[in-house]
Amino acid sequence: MFGLVRAARYLTILPVGGRGVTPVTGIGRAAAWFPVVGAGLGLLLVAADYWLARTFPALLAALLTVTLWKVVTGGLHLDGLADCLDGLGGRTPEHRRLIMSDSRIGTFGAVGLILFLLLEIVALSGVDAHARWRVLLAAPAIGRAMPPLVARFFPAARDDGQGAGFVAEVRRRGAVAAVLIAAVVAMLGFGASGLVALAIALVVALVTARFFVARVGGLTGDVLGAVVEISELAVLLTVAGWPGARL
Repeated sequence: MFGLVRAARYLTILPVGGRGVTPVTGIGRAAAWFPVVGAGLGLLLVAADYWLARTFPALLAALLTVTLWKVVTGGLHLDGLADCLDGLGGRTPEHRRLIMSDSRIGTFGAVGLILFLLLEIVALSGVDAHARWRVLLAAPAIGRAMPPLVARFFPAARDDGQGAGFVAEVRRRGAVAAVLIAAVVAMLGFGASGLVALAIALVVALVTARFFVARVGGLTGDVLGAVVEISELAVLLTVAGWPGARL
């Protein structure tokens, strides 16, 4: 249970288990709890969207739900995505990592975030009520199961830093447990179709990680954050674009 509290405090801004700054050391050992935290976040989103969808037009309700989604997570993964996009403008892996470490957001990051959030909002607004609560439950759990998985496939970019610590601490059983928990949540929401959405997210996560690893020399905390966000978007797009997932 200590691992669950640690994961919840790291992945959300909710005051779980007390106040204070959450240490990032040891978070990799709590990786198996990541999709559990994601499922908890999903339940919060389902409850909020249930009221919002009955109060506001579909597009506005989707905007407010996605806003809550990102606020509760403190924009943690969005920041990683923006930094990764900015880093693409670098000339070498070292230069790209230097750009990514800059706290300021650049043109690539700003434009990328705007387009990314628009995709999430429009995709969610286009999902009918029958499948909407299901995707809100499954997507956060699936997305948060991806960092421990990719950490077992790719090396860290540096010997120090948040990404290096996470990669060093994640164990095989933690990665397997995270994927299995995400599979259970996906099946609870969509049945067998949930496994298809999970499989697509797995492929997208590995391709995304491989793309950025080739450009920055390995995994970083920013790359792991980008993997979460892009995997969640993959689930949303799968459900929005595949009628079989909405049965």
